Amino acid sequence: MRAASRPSALGLLSAVALAMSVAAASPAAAAYCSSVPAPGLDWSQCTKKNLMLPSSSLEGANLSGTDFSLTDLSGSNLASANLEKATLVRAWLAGAKAEKANFARIEAYRSSFANIAANGASFAGAELQRADFSGADLTGADFEKAEVGRVMFKGAILTGTRFSLANLSRADLSGAIFEGPINLDQAFLFLTHIEGLDLSAATGLQQAQINLACGDDKTKLPAGLTAPAGWPCGSD
Repeated sequence: MRAASRPSALGLLSAVALAMSVAAASPAAAAYCSSVPAPGLDWSQCTKKNLMLPSSSLEGANLSGTDFSLTDLSGSNLASANLEKATLVRAWLAGAKAEKANFARIEAYRSSFANIAANGASFAGAELQRADFSGADLTGADFEKAEVGRVMFKGAILTGTRFSLANLSRADLSGAIFEGPINLDQAFLFLTHIEGLDLSAATGLQQAQINLACGDDKTKLPAGLTAPAGWPCGSD
């Protein structure tokens, strides 16, 4: 009988030890999540919803998995910060500095990235539907496999930007600025606005993509591609 009761006693001790460790960890977790913005801090997995944090210094910070829904981060310094899998739904990052930041696999529906400086940043696999990147510097940024449907890129700098395998359906690239290549390999361009763009140096662009897009008589295409007889650009 004593031998049979020993496992349950050990199990009870293990449960008590686990509860004590969780209780001890909780104040520490609360402490790091409540810390003030600072370069290199760790806010990973924290909840930072509906806050006013404009002009925050968060360069090099670990913000992976952090929930910034409805939070104002406009004008903040996010250079080299890690925001992978962060939630930025309806967040404001207008005018932020985010050079070489990691925005891979974020959720940022209807968020504002207007005038953000995000050259060299990664938005790979990000969910960015209806986001605003107007006037953003996205030189060398990576949007591979990103969902960028109905995203606004008017006036954005897209030199060397990679959109391979991205969903750009109904996105507005008209008025974007770039020199040299822009990677559109296997990008989905259904009703994507490319009016007035010089895409003669674009890489990976195929005729089937052009046939789906919305161009005009000022749209320039790579050698071997031609404008369709009628651009499919009805109002939607």
